[in-house]
Amino acid sequence: MFPFIRGWADVDRTTQANVRLGAFLAFVAGATNAGGFLAVGQYTSHMTGLVSSMADNLVLGQFAPVAAAAAAILAFVLGAMTTAILVNWGLRRRLHSAYGLPLFLEAVALLLFGVAGASIGGFAALFLPLTVLLLCYIMGLQNAVITKISRAEIRTTHVTGLVTDIGIELGKLLYVNPREPGRDPVLANRRKLRIHGLLVACFFTGGLAGAWGFKHVGFASTVPLAIGLWLLALRPFLRDVRQRLVASGH
Repeated sequence: MFPFIRGWADVDRTTQANVRLGAFLAFVAGATNAGGFLAVGQYTSHMTGLVSSMADNLVLGQFAPVAAAAAAILAFVLGAMTTAILVNWGLRRRLHSAYGLPLFLEAVALLLFGVAGASIGGFAALFLPLTVLLLCYIMGLQNAVITKISRAEIRTTHVTGLVTDIGIELGKLLYVNPREPGRDPVLANRRKLRIHGLLVACFFTGGLAGAWGFKHVGFASTVPLAIGLWLLALRPFLRDVRQRLVASGH
């Protein structure tokens, strides 16, 4: 079943699997972030902006926006915490689906976002704040997955860091090394440059797809994203089920 995605969410990791999973999750993050902006008027992966808005509004004495930003940041943190709990729980039990568990949860959360979003029109006062918190939770959940899998080498929602690293490596690439005996030359990490360039491109492409989907299809555009995440989590989950059945003699 879908040999191309074999190993993407398994506990037995390869560099290729990390990059492929990171690229797909960057696409999902871009689509969710852009679609979420059209839905709630706010980019929900931008923790830097939320912290800045807290400081600005605190000085201005506008405490309602401060509380809203603080709640969004807390939701992002809770998402990352959930990933850490699920992954460590799965690894302790030697589950192949340890990394797939938060992906499955993200798929469920995206479907909830679609359902909640479809209800915004009639119950905006209730569902709009909850939808913002749900999107922030999803972003924290997802970013923690690939961060933990790749040992912080790959991130999918933190484009600022990716672009910063691209700039650093491009600076090294263009640096002219003088002839100085005994000194190591300044060399760019071309592999890192390619990976980060790919992640930014996937995030941008996901943003285009998400914006187009939410504009023309509406909240149903979350369904393909949820199905993609579910398929990634399904293979290692089925391996765990088969092993449990064999161990129990069935």
